[in-house]
Amino acid sequence: MNEDYYLFAALALVCEVIGTVSGFGSSILFVPVASLFFDFKTVLGITAVFHVFSNLSKIALFRKGINRNVAYKLGIPAVIFVILGAWLTTFLPSGEIELLMNIILVLLAAYLIFNFNKTLKQTDANLYMGGTASGLLAGLVGTGGAIRGLTLAAFNLPKEVFIATSAIIDLGVDFSRAVVYVGYGYFKNEYLVLIPFLIGISILGSYIGKLILKRTSEKVFRYIVLSVIVATSIFQAVKYFTTGSNSAA
Repeated sequence: MNEDYYLFAALALVCEVIGTVSGFGSSILFVPVASLFFDFKTVLGITAVFHVFSNLSKIALFRKGINRNVAYKLGIPAVIFVILGAWLTTFLPSGEIELLMNIILVLLAAYLIFNFNKTLKQTDANLYMGGTASGLLAGLVGTGGAIRGLTLAAFNLPKEVFIATSAIIDLGVDFSRAVVYVGYGYFKNEYLVLIPFLIGISILGSYIGKLILKRTSEKVFRYIVLSVIVATSIFQAVKYFTTGSNSAA
């Protein structure tokens, strides 16, 4: 691998640790970081493949905490709509998809800032809608974990259950979109060399994240979740307006 790949691997590890601690998965940070190294459709492919391994690691580490009722009701619509979102990327220009991602993240951050102490109602309808929205966004722009996290937060799940339930849903989502992306050539053969590194990063990052969680209170955990989304949305907005004209061309 060249030096850029090693830097990418190091940053991916940081994303994985933060993603584990936040409970949203690392895609919300991994997608903008990976976009510094690869074109956007390649980012979608690498993200999906990486997160299959990432979620398997989390399920192994937090397997006793899965809330199956929530997982089914949130996960089934998420898997259905991630396939639709992934398929739509084959028709839409990459620049416009990136811009859409930036707008969504900024709006989401604004919502969280002004509604930090508010949660959704604990209803099946919200689980279905949360699954639909998070799946569609994951397939279309590479990250839907924040929507899924907001939906899960309404059910006041302990942090270990939150992470395990999110991971089992995300596994179905990422495997489904990975099939679509790989089928359309988003994950090229030249990037196969990354797979052993992605497997190692997913295991190590999830394990480090679990160790951090043992020393993290529920209140701090909530602030970590919020901070991850806000920081990412700001990063993406600045990146688009400083370099977006080139990527959208």
